[in-house]
Amino acid sequence: MASAGLRLRTIRATALLLTVLSLMVVLLSAYLRLDGAGLGCADWPACYSRLLASEPGELHFGVVRLLHRAVASISLLLACALVWQCWRRPSIEPAAGPAMLLLLLMLVLSALGIWSSDPRLTLVGFLNIMGGLGLVTFSWRVVLASSPGAMLQRPAAPTLALRLGAAALSVTVILGALIGASYSALACASFPDCGGSWWPGANDWAALKPFSVLTATPAAGDPGGATLHLLHRYSALATLLVLGAAGVQALADEERQRAARMLLVLLTAQIALGSLTVLSGFSLWLAISHHLAAAALLATVATLLRR
Repeated sequence: MASAGLRLRTIRATALLLTVLSLMVVLLSAYLRLDGAGLGCADWPACYSRLLASEPGELHFGVVRLLHRAVASISLLLACALVWQCWRRPSIEPAAGPAMLLLLLMLVLSALGIWSSDPRLTLVGFLNIMGGLGLVTFSWRVVLASSPGAMLQRPAAPTLALRLGAAALSVTVILGALIGASYSALACASFPDCGGSWWPGANDWAALKPFSVLTATPAAGDPGGATLHLLHRYSALATLLVLGAAGVQALADEERQRAARMLLVLLTAQIALGSLTVLSGFSLWLAISHHLAAAALLATVATLLRR
């Protein structure tokens, strides 16, 4: 029993470290992507996404890029060790599933690195953004599965509001990732409307081609980009209402109060950060903070869904 307990603590400690490293990967990736795109550059918005106008150049390995690669490499080694700890006999199946998904996701993201130097490939950029967020979620799920008593407790069934809120959050995150991957920041630089529009028109829906290969920066008022912005904002509002209601419901459960409070704080912070990012003229650090808060919010929802 003592060795089994030590093994479970080792798995939990490794998963916690991987969660921290995954957040670092998300932070560094967001910085490299957004800074490279020109977000917050000196002659904004003229300098935004100039790199789309030419063939992708050779990567410059500065301190941030080298740190990103070092953290990603260490994370991959730790994930391999984590999977081995979970699957060796007797296997710890509740933790083994998310650990295996975490490792597979890391391998997929490593393979995507072959094409990641070309910012015109929207699909690659989208998968990189979503994959980074997935790293945080899967590593945190291993932490939850290896927590004391997790093997004996039977998680309570999530409420309908929590399920619907989690679905709304997923849609919101996907739409936000598409805005970032398609360099559509300039398509809607006003808040809460988009240049006087409050809902996409018929022609705007037809212009929505989220995974097309980019040839130029979507201009201000670009119908496809503006549609993404409006859908993202309405989806964020639905997430705030439904997931917020689920968080308030969870406050009544003593075991889930801490996660519920964190959910409500992060929801409020995320809405504020998203609004301020647009109102500030797309500040680089506000955009990065918005991205990090999304990762933390997804992990918090995973906590409530499991308990």
